[in-house]
Amino acid sequence: MKVKSIELIHLDLPFTNHTNQHMKYWLPHWRIIQLCKLEMDDGTMGWGETIPNYTWAKVPDDIEERIVGKTAADLLWDDALGAGVQMALFDAVGKKLGTPAYRLLGTKVREWCPLSWWAMDMPAKDWARQCADAAKAGYMTAKLKARTWYDLHDAIRSIIKIVPEQFKLDLDFNGTLGNAASAVEFLSTLEQYGQVAMIETPIPQGDVAGNAQIRNRIDRPVAMHFGSPPIMTTLHHDVADGFVVCAGAYNIMKQSAITDAANKPFWLQLVGTSITTTWAAHLGAVCPQAKWPAITCMNIWKNQPIKEPIELRGGYYRVPERPGLGLEVNEKLIEKHRVDYTWVDPPRHVYRYARANGEVTYYGDSKQALHNTYPRDAMPVCEAGSACVPVEDNGSRSFAAIFDAVQGGNTLRRVEKKNKRSKK
Repeated sequence: MKVKSIELIHLDLPFTNHTNQHMKYWLPHWRIIQLCKLEMDDGTMGWGETIPNYTWAKVPDDIEERIVGKTAADLLWDDALGAGVQMALFDAVGKKLGTPAYRLLGTKVREWCPLSWWAMDMPAKDWARQCADAAKAGYMTAKLKARTWYDLHDAIRSIIKIVPEQFKLDLDFNGTLGNAASAVEFLSTLEQYGQVAMIETPIPQGDVAGNAQIRNRIDRPVAMHFGSPPIMTTLHHDVADGFVVCAGAYNIMKQSAITDAANKPFWLQLVGTSITTTWAAHLGAVCPQAKWPAITCMNIWKNQPIKEPIELRGGYYRVPERPGLGLEVNEKLIEKHRVDYTWVDPPRHVYRYARANGEVTYYGDSKQALHNTYPRDAMPVCEAGSACVPVEDNGSRSFAAIFDAVQGGNTLRRVEKKNKRSKK
């Protein structure tokens, strides 16, 4: 069976309304989904997907030259073909052989795989809303983008008031705690919350000594991205309880073998809609240490491009048993959201960081750059009463003055009194 043709289809798939209130300022380009449709010489079709502005490996520009006319089975393990193409190849070959994709990947070790909800950093009430929605949808875990410019104690308390006591929170700091001293001091204060289950990348992963200190002094598992620092360094110094694994099939299976030998769990982090989530289920079925809930961010999109929705039960979803990936795409939805562009810009905005004492700092950096700017400026770590929110351009002179003042990495600091409502 050889590859006859490939079609790459771009969709602009809207976020859920609540997610969009926040994601439109940080990652609006995640709305762009690239579907990969492969046709074989015998008529077999294979489907896959890439998030072109994020995924571990984009589909290369010369993809037709690389795969058309080639035997599909010979291409399965070539991660360089990109996420969507690799999924589509496993889908097509599995359909041809009449077997689920997981049987092409390895030996099945589980029938149900854990899956986590995902949410970016948000004010307390919005995180609570996200986690309530997660519990209602059958999730039992949420991975949250914890940031030092929020009062995280307020956020966690807001969440645990409205979710089941079994609902777990995994906090991803993306290195924003800065150093071991501030990390240990703050993370120790979270030990009072039994529902805080895991800490990911509290400080930069290259700080081996600092990460070892954190792991030895806090009572929650610490997760780090596989390969940073080099895996033998990580294992020798024992700086992580487990890993975040994000790669193509070939490299995932290599990393899976290492984690299994070291008896270290991991979660699969493969961002995408229900198509990628289904692919993650096939991988999770054969990786013994894929015991932590997978992160696919499927929940951020309003609609899913497959006909039969993924059903979660107690935080788990069942590995498909039908041939290939075991899904059927929704071609009507695909045509509805099909576009000819590959990028979405955020609206013009600044970030307003406010402290309880009335001190306000405005930033013009993107949210991604803020991850470095905020800790560099030695700003408070999760100070009580603090919050950081986007302020969108409303066309006013006051916004224009703030916007101009914070360009080029500058900040604007001033005291702003809270508006007091008149008493009736």
